[in-house]
Amino acid sequence: MTGHGEARGQFDALHVAVEVRSVNNRYLKLMLRAPEPYNLLEAEVEKVARRFVRRGTLTVQMRVDRPHHAQDYRINATALQSYADQVWAACEAMGVPRPDVGQLLGPLLALPGVAPEPGAALSPCEEDWPLIERVLAEALERLQAMRQDEGGRMAQELLHYRAHVADQLEIIRLRMPQVVAGYRDRLLERVRGLLADSGVAAQPDDLIREVSVFAERSDIAEEVVRLASHLEQFDRTVRTETDGPGRKLEFLVQEMGRETNTIGSKASDVTVSRHVVEIKATLEKVRELIQNVE
Repeated sequence: MTGHGEARGQFDALHVAVEVRSVNNRYLKLMLRAPEPYNLLEAEVEKVARRFVRRGTLTVQMRVDRPHHAQDYRINATALQSYADQVWAACEAMGVPRPDVGQLLGPLLALPGVAPEPGAALSPCEEDWPLIERVLAEALERLQAMRQDEGGRMAQELLHYRAHVADQLEIIRLRMPQVVAGYRDRLLERVRGLLADSGVAAQPDDLIREVSVFAERSDIAEEVVRLASHLEQFDRTVRTETDGPGRKLEFLVQEMGRETNTIGSKASDVTVSRHVVEIKATLEKVRELIQNVE
């Protein structure tokens, strides 16, 4: 399901802003966009996200403003002295004049490790994570509120589709006795036409036996009962279950499709086939919709 949530937090000198967007996906996929070194927190962010979201593609946009302090800007005196000693030793070995400190200082400060970037020695991720987590959780709560509103509208749409399938099934159920009666009348008319010129009368027992075979072969009573049961369970799941009903709804739609296919193959009737097609088309809409239900 789609949704959006954002939150901000100010903690002393630390400012955190998190924006979360979700789009439909059958599984959970997370993408974190954050400045270094906070982009390394993706695993922690996903753990928090899984407490709120089970399905969807989540894009988490994180901005962290952490001002530097005077103590963040320090020269590594040990590294500086080591580089200077090595330069002087090299000069002596090559017999060239030894440069003074003023001449060396500028080039030496540019060497790796002498003047590290502010905060390079200490990563702020672990220190700032508890505060970031609070803001992230707040943004995810707002995301979920929007997703729940969408879920309510989706539930009404699913119930509408379910009612439409139930209506089509009831029409099929009422139609089947007419199918058998129609087959009987057509068979009797066909036999009478074939025997009219031969002087032979059709035996009622033979006709009854043939009609009985047709009625048994096209009997869909069990499939109708099972499909009706699945529809009741579908209705109950949509209305009452809150703990991950998506997978259960997928299974029910799969079973309803199986029963509908059997009804269509058994009932040799154009009218029934038309309503079977309508049910299958509606179930396909339901299948697409519940791909995003948690």
